[in-house]
Amino acid sequence: MINSHYELQAVKQTLDLERPLQAVEDRLGALADALQRQDPDALDRVAAELHAALAAAVGDFALAARTGGVPAELRQRLAVAGGQVAVQREALARATASLDRAIEVLIPRLSPAGLYSAAGGADRGALSGGALLA
Repeated sequence: MINSHYELQAVKQTLDLERPLQAVEDRLGALADALQRQDPDALDRVAAELHAALAAAVGDFALAARTGGVPAELRQRLAVAGGQVAVQREALARATASLDRAIEVLIPRLSPAGLYSAAGGADRGALSGGALLA
């Protein structure tokens, strides 16, 4: 039973922090699902939602820390969520790097010195006015 104003305040603060933290956790789950489904539209949408949820949660937690503290359980859950964000970011970075390497193998980058113009020169921009030589 809640006996004092301070206990009531602590319960209210916990409930106020629970909502934004749950939103972050829900968005992390949705992001993991979108990554597993390889759904780029869902990834974009969920990543934006996660960003907004994280910003709201961090703001609420910062305010709570300044006005009386954050319960240890919620602080731990926020830390775990932050770790999950880092893991998702790292997984996405690895997938992007892997894709970039595959694209590089399939479509190598051509340096300007390796291209030939109609005149046989190595610089396509050597022809003035864009005229073609026959």
